[in-house]
Amino acid sequence: MENSTQEKTKLGMFVLLGLALFVIAIYLIGNKQSMFGNNILIKATFSNVNGLQIGNNVRYSGIDIGTVKAIEMANDSVIEVTLAIQTKIAQHIKTDAIASITSDGLVGNRVINIIPGKKGVQPIQTGDYIQTYSRIGTDAILETLNVTNENAALLTADLLKITKKINEGTGTVGALLNDSLMAQDLKVSLQQIRKTTAGTQQTVEKLNAMLVSLDQKDNVVGVLKDTAVAGQIKKMVGTLHQSSKDISGAVTHLNQTILNVKEGQGALNYLSNNPKLVQQIDSTMILLNQAGIKLNQDLEALQHHFLFRGYFKKLEKEKQKEAKKQ
Repeated sequence: MENSTQEKTKLGMFVLLGLALFVIAIYLIGNKQSMFGNNILIKATFSNVNGLQIGNNVRYSGIDIGTVKAIEMANDSVIEVTLAIQTKIAQHIKTDAIASITSDGLVGNRVINIIPGKKGVQPIQTGDYIQTYSRIGTDAILETLNVTNENAALLTADLLKITKKINEGTGTVGALLNDSLMAQDLKVSLQQIRKTTAGTQQTVEKLNAMLVSLDQKDNVVGVLKDTAVAGQIKKMVGTLHQSSKDISGAVTHLNQTILNVKEGQGALNYLSNNPKLVQQIDSTMILLNQAGIKLNQDLEALQHHFLFRGYFKKLEKEKQKEAKKQ
């Protein structure tokens, strides 16, 4: 009888211990899943939840602040996720916070990570929607890597073809690498280019020195910078301009005179176009010349005549006196 009582006592203690452990486990799990305590419910919409499940954690700046309460399809392209957030933490989350779905480690469960918003915005309340953005999924990354690998394979094949042609001496690059004479010519050309570059540099230095010297006052460019000289040059240009106008007017009048002569107007045209008058003028000039000669001879005879000899001697003496005075 005593053994039966002891066994019942042990069994009761075992049941009570198991029940206590069960209650503690329920409390711990419920506390972790935000089943106990004050919570607020907010919502976020995604186009793809990427394997997110009910009960997954919600984190804010790396701290677990709640769990995923529900996942529902709003329509064919929008999924609505309800989040249970601890009330004491909710006051620190602003309405402009952004939620995204990430992984807990490299291969861990999905979690919702909330990025803090700006200061000064109102904190979230029950029923509010927060902004979201979707990260690139693993499938999309793998698909992109697959395309990249295919392109890399094509590029590698083309590169092998080009390398083979270069090794065989085909094409310009292959000829340059395999032809020693062409390489020597290229080396000589580079040396000539180097010399030309050095000569060009010297020429540029000389040109710079020349430009600096032109800026001095004892050169033409330096003199032209003087405002007084510039004023004189401007005045000279104005005078030359006026002179050009006067010369142009004179040339116009001269052209008109020549035109009048050509058209038969005036004495010059009459003299140049009447040959008889020219002959008469020539004859008259000849006669005048002969008369002048005879007149000189008569004056010479008068100077030696005894009646006029005294008069001419008197004139000669007066000329000599005037010459002495000068």
